[in-house]
Order: sequence, then structure tokens, then C-alpha cells
Amino acid sequence: MTTALLVAALLMGFFGSPHCLGMCGGLVTAFGLSMKDVSPAKRRALVATYHFGRLTSYAFLGLIAGLLGTAVLQPLMQGNSAPRILLGLVLVFVGMTMLGAPFLKRLERFGMRFWQYLSPIRQKVFPLNTFPRALSAGLLWGFLPCGLVYGALLIAVVAHNPLSGAALMFVFGLGTVPMLVATHETVGWLRDKIGRFRLRQLNGAVMVLSGLAVVFVPIAMSSMHGDHGGSHSMGMAHGDTMMMTDTDNTTHHDMSQMDHSMHNMNNDSETME
Repeated sequence: MTTALLVAALLMGFFGSPHCLGMCGGLVTAFGLSMKDVSPAKRRALVATYHFGRLTSYAFLGLIAGLLGTAVLQPLMQGNSAPRILLGLVLVFVGMTMLGAPFLKRLERFGMRFWQYLSPIRQKVFPLNTFPRALSAGLLWGFLPCGLVYGALLIAVVAHNPLSGAALMFVFGLGTVPMLVATHETVGWLRDKIGRFRLRQLNGAVMVLSGLAVVFVPIAMSSMHGDHGGSHSMGMAHGDTMMMTDTDNTTHHDMSQMDHSMHNMNNDSETME
């Protein structure tokens, strides 16, 4: 896993957080209402606790995704360029999802069934007036169906390492925290800026371009290196031909000198006679 992937996961979480706010806004509101009778200091601590629980669930899901990638994909991809190509394709896929392609909608609907199954357990954590309840609420929150989370999990799968997958998902979750803990005024400002400058779409485009670069740049470089090698070989062949020609000329010159010397020796011998 590279630092670039961690940065991509962080930015994916931050610029995709308006979507998270739409999905999780009602849940955050319910959490806030359940803490109305606690002191401001304890409220902040409870908020930090349930976000830690959410990020822990993300890390757990990333660990499972990394194990899946290690067990299923890695044995099929040793000694070839398939891991790099697969990573590039996943980045393109996730980038297109951030640009608005509804690739993961069906998976979200499937996840919603599991979320409804957890409903009886979710009711038991309210009100969030103790730290164990806040932590439990956060752990459950991590399983809320979300296409953005599923996209991050795809990146964790191709990380081919369970710990890398867990780290990617934890960092992705960190990127979503500012939007989800901001005040109402700050949330409005963040959403306005991200929407006005189309930062989510920009990040999606960057991910698409990064994925294409991961796939095609090494191929292009290899092709260029191969052509350079061919030209270098032709140059060596030309140099060898020149060397052989020079050697032949030198040899011919030396033979001519030897013939001339023998002719002079014969003439001297005749003169002596």
C-alpha cells in the first residue's frame, strides 16, 4: 500500500461527505436528540466515542476486504501485472461512482435489508447517555448501507493486505468526520463550497485519471523502452559493421605493405647476383 492510496481514501471520504450527510443526517440528528440532557463536555466526548465506533467498524470491514483480496485474488496474480491493472480499474470504477454513475445502488438496496435486520439492536442503544451505548451506536452505524463506503471497500480489496485494507477504511472514515461533527452553519458552508466548486466531481475525475495512469503508463513506458532497446541494438550492429570494415581495410593495407617489402627484397637479391 502506498501513501497515494491513503490520500485517495481520505479525499474520497472528505469530498464524498455531503453524500454521507444525506444518508446519515437523520441518524446524527437522532443521536443528538438522545444526548440533550447531558452536559456539553460529555456530549462532545460521546460524539467522539460513537465516531470512533463507526471508524472501528470501517476498519473491521476493511480488514475483511483485505483478507478476501489476499485469499482470492493474490494467488491468481503473482508474477504478473494483474494487481496493478486491477487497482487501476477499481480506481476508475470508484471515480466514476463519485462522478454520479449509479453502479452501487443495487448493493445499497441489499445492504438496507441488513440494516433493517439490525433495527431491534439499534433501539437498545438509545438514549446515548453513556459511553458503552455511544460506542455500540457507532459500531452499528458503520454497517449503514452506503455506496461511498462500498467503493472504498473495493479499494481495500485490491490492497491485497488485511492491515492495509483496515488502514484504508479507517482513513476513509476520518475524511467523513468533519462534515458529520460540524455545526449547522459550518455544514451549510462546507456543502456550499464542495457543491459550488464541484470538488466531489473533481476528486472523482482525479481518481479516474489516476486509475488510467496506473493501468496504461507502465505499458507505454515499457513500449518506449522496448523501442529504445531495438534502436540501441541497431546502433550496435551498425557499429560492429563499421569496426569490421575498418579491420578489413587495415588488414588489406598491412598485406600490401608486406607484398611491397618482399618485392624490394627480391630486387636487392638480383642486384647482388
